[in-house]
Amino acid sequence: MTSFESDYIAGAHPLVLKRLVETNLESLSGYGADIYCENAKEKIKSAVGKPDVQVEFLAGGTQTNAVVISAMLSDYEGVVAADTGHISVHEAGAIEYTGHEVLLVKEENGKIIPQELEKYLTDFYADDNHEHMTFPGMVYISHPTEYGTLYTKSELESISGICHQYEIPLFMDGARLGYGLMSKESDLSLKDIADLTDVFYIGGTKVGALCGEAVVFTKNNKPKHFLTSVKKRGALLAKGRLLGVQFDALFTDDLYYKIGRFAIDMAERMKKIFVDHGLKFYIDSPTNQQFVILDNERMKKMQERVAFSYWEKYDETHTVVRFATSWSTTEEDLKILDDVLRSTD
Repeated sequence: MTSFESDYIAGAHPLVLKRLVETNLESLSGYGADIYCENAKEKIKSAVGKPDVQVEFLAGGTQTNAVVISAMLSDYEGVVAADTGHISVHEAGAIEYTGHEVLLVKEENGKIIPQELEKYLTDFYADDNHEHMTFPGMVYISHPTEYGTLYTKSELESISGICHQYEIPLFMDGARLGYGLMSKESDLSLKDIADLTDVFYIGGTKVGALCGEAVVFTKNNKPKHFLTSVKKRGALLAKGRLLGVQFDALFTDDLYYKIGRFAIDMAERMKKIFVDHGLKFYIDSPTNQQFVILDNERMKKMQERVAFSYWEKYDETHTVVRFATSWSTTEEDLKILDDVLRSTD
């Protein structure tokens, strides 16, 4: 079965796995207090272009979102997110489980609209009953979004300015950040993101690592005793080296960017295959996730040879499905996809 189901269906990129094997027998301190975690932090600071940022490692995306959001919010605060945001729909209520409400605003192509965000915050404080309501204490966005779309620098500047006006932090989920940075349509750099957000993370799980996310606090604003908060939430790895070694490898010789660029190039080739077979796209995504509308009968036939993700119902006879590329996507994978589409034309 050829799979385009997601970008973490394979293990680690060979160069990441090589470093894990090479360092396997070294005796290192636990909980992230090892030389590889320190090396990785310094390399990330260099990549961000801000030596004063604070970097911490966690194991996975949902875990990172839940830990960061709950550690930064007061008990009377919730987090504002697009109604299609990852924490809104695909994290099984993980944020609510920490005791914080996800406050929904309208989106467009997966993105928070700055005007809608400003209206939401203005209306909240204009309501005389707001002391009886969940306070908006943070804004959450993801880049790329749940639909593979990207924020422009101008859009991020607008959202950042609104957050600054209301004195609430802006948090960017970067689970697939490598693909956003390397998209041909992106005008954002890591430094831009560090300048315009208060906290973001660099996703490893979906960009070549076995697991791991690098959280970057950009304004000397890491919550007090953050390590203790991580442990309290069951998220502290004893073998923290596992994360440090991987990010040390990912940020050596631009491997992180090379992985992102390769996946984008393969996605562009995949898009051409879909176009050649007359398929319609649900949304125009410039990243490694592609959303295609399939006739339900054709979808069932394709599933016999190719794996992809169900996304949402389109109408009674059609379904939106997602195809994703990654470092492990091959020429043969694309050829098989082309053959399967031809056989179902």
